[in-house]
Formats: sequence, C-alpha cells, structure tokens
Amino acid sequence: MTTHDAHRAIEAVWRIESAKLIAGLTRMTGDVGTAEDLAQDALVAALERWPESGVPDNPGAWLMATAKHRAIDTLRRGKLLERKHAELGHELEARQVSPERELQAALDDHVGDDLLSLMFTACHPVLSTEARTALTLRLLGGLTTDEIARAFLVPKATIAQRIVRAKRTLAAARVPFEVPPPGAELVARLSSVLEVIYLVFNEGYSATAGDDWMRPALCEDALRLGRILAELVPQEPEVHGLVALMEIQSSRAGARVGPSGEPILLLDQDRGRWDHLLIRRGLAALERVAALGGGYGPYALQAAIAACHARARTPEETDWTRIVALYDALAQLLHSPVVELNRAVALGMAFGPAAGLEVVDTLMSEPSLEEYHLLPAVRGDLLDKLGRSGEARAEFERAASLTRNARERTLLLERAAACARGRRNPRPGVT
Repeated sequence: MTTHDAHRAIEAVWRIESAKLIAGLTRMTGDVGTAEDLAQDALVAALERWPESGVPDNPGAWLMATAKHRAIDTLRRGKLLERKHAELGHELEARQVSPERELQAALDDHVGDDLLSLMFTACHPVLSTEARTALTLRLLGGLTTDEIARAFLVPKATIAQRIVRAKRTLAAARVPFEVPPPGAELVARLSSVLEVIYLVFNEGYSATAGDDWMRPALCEDALRLGRILAELVPQEPEVHGLVALMEIQSSRAGARVGPSGEPILLLDQDRGRWDHLLIRRGLAALERVAALGGGYGPYALQAAIAACHARARTPEETDWTRIVALYDALAQLLHSPVVELNRAVALGMAFGPAAGLEVVDTLMSEPSLEEYHLLPAVRGDLLDKLGRSGEARAEFERAASLTRNARERTLLLERAAACARGRRNPRPGVT
C-alpha cells in the first residue's frame, strides 16, 4: 500500500470512527479537550504505522485500543489519576480493580449513549451558535479545522480559536457529559442539537457566501448526524422530522446545479434527476413522525412542505393550497418573518402574485429582514409577474447587492436584465 493510499484510508476511517472514539474518551476523562487530544494521538499513531504495516482488518478497533493505551498512560501520569483514585476510592480497592482496568472496561460499553452525550455536550446552549457548529463538525463530523474553515469561508485561525474557546467554556461551566433527564431541559437541549445540524445542512444546501451555489459535503455531514441522532432517540418525532426534511431536500441536489455550476431553481429543475431513494427515505421518516403523533413540530411541518414538492410529478401538479396551509401552521408556531416571506411565495402561487405581494409589502419595514436579500428577490419576482418590470428590476438589483454568494448574484442580475428587456418569468424563485 502506498503512503497516499494509506492516508486516504485513514481519512475515511477517521470520519467514521472519530466521534465514537472521542465520545468514549470524554465519558471517561470528563473533558472534551483531553478526549480529543487522546484521539488525535491515536490518529497520529495510525499515520505513522499504517503506511508500513497496512490498514488493520478492524481499523476502528485499532484506533480505540491505541487511544485506550494513551488514556491509561495519561491516567497514570498526573491529575487525572488522582481524580480517578478519589472517585473510585475504597470501592475499587475492595474489588481489587485498578483505575486503568476500570477505564479500559468502561471504554468498551455504551457507544450509543456516549455519542448522544457528545452531541448534547458539543451543542450545549452555554456556547454560541458559531462555537456549537464548529465543535460539532470537529468532534462528531470528523472534519479538520481547515475543512471547517473552508466550508464556512472563514480564516482557519478563527475556527481554531472558536474550538479552543468552546472547550474551555465547557470545562469552566462544568458541563456534565450526559443526556439530560426527560423534561424541559431535554426538550431545550435537543432543540439546540437540531438547530446546529440544520444550520450545517442549510449552509451546504444554499451557501451564504462564496463562489458555489451548494456545498454538498456539508449536507452529507448534517444528514449523517441526523440519521445517527434518529437511531439514538427513536421516540422523538422532531428528530425524524428534521431527517425527513434533509432527506427530501438532499434529493434535489443533483438537479439544483447546472453544467457550469449555475443555480437551477426548484420549478425549473429536471425532476427525473431527483434522487427518488432519498425521497422515499424522507417520506418514510415523515410517516414515522405521524406514528409518533408529532406532525406539527417546526421541522415536521417544513418536511411536509418539502414532501408536497417531492410528490408532484410536474411543477403544475404542486399542491400550493396545502403548502399555504402548512406555512400558516408554521407561522403560528415560529412567528418568524422568514417563514412569513416563504408563505408569501406560496400565496402568490396558489392565489396569484397580488396576494403574495400584499404579504411581502407588510414585511418591508421588518428590521430583521433589512439586509436579507431574499426579501427584495421575492418582491421582484412577484412584481415581475404583475407586469411591473421597472420596479421588479430595481428589487432584483437590490437583492444582488445584498447577497454574498457569487452564483446567486449572477442569477439575480440576470433576472434584472430580463426585466429591462421586458421578458417576464412565469415561475417563482423557489430554491
């Protein structure tokens, strides 16, 4: 095996195994930072040995065994040993079990519980949204600092600093490595986990900045985390709602980008290129939501909207009236100006552009949407359909000036130019 092949194999194994490794080590050491350091030591050992010895038959077990030895060495060396001795005390002496053996045995148990605890720890509300996102991708997604920085188009040093500060904050706050007990805290903490996963997915699905319309790797990371979470907490309907939403949205990925990387909006997409396996998985997850009695959570409602598009064989068959009703329910739940804007698009499709424009105009003074490029984009689209080309052009130009995504800017300027030529677009800018 060449060094290059070995490194590629190590990278693949790390993506799969690192979260389980870090989770088990965190439970035993009580500190995310220490756990990641130990896991990184195991990775370095693999990089040193595997190019010569070859990839082991069970590479995940090899990494875990190596990390165990590193953890036991750490336990023997310093303060961790003292803490473990104090915790185990006379109980271990009576059983004649050393702290090292206790650690080794415990690392073999409760992989699922450990992963779930790691998710709740990385997404703890004591951290900022940016810190939660970076730490989740680092610890659970197996991404390097450089990969996270490239995905979000920020300097590597910024991401590194966020991760370091996040670990320090968790340690200083003495955040326990555990799944919160059932009740209000569990609901709030689970909401934080879902928020981070969906934020990662959205950044991949519609990149906020840069030259690419999509970043599929982020969508894949978010979907993988969502699927893992659904396996770990199978009775939580909103988890399945989020998975359903991401599955259905992901099904369009191959049709959302043209040959040159240009965006293709929803109603212009070739539906034959949609991934129907992902659609079936998404619809099955929605059925799971219904069976659990949770069809009216925010993620379940958004998934139901996505399902309306997925079930329509052609754009003309889309059940826009049902989509409006679903947005009505979502708006009552979230009271979000962005949801109201999306509702306006659906109203425009179901009942005519004037109905949509009436809602959009009520949002023009909304402070939170002042710099939101999709507000003038939607308004321009509705004005264009009403034949008010001059006003539409101005809105598209304003939207282009606000977006930080180069592909989206080009699309909006093309719409503005079409308005200047008097060409109308019969379809809305639904992504």
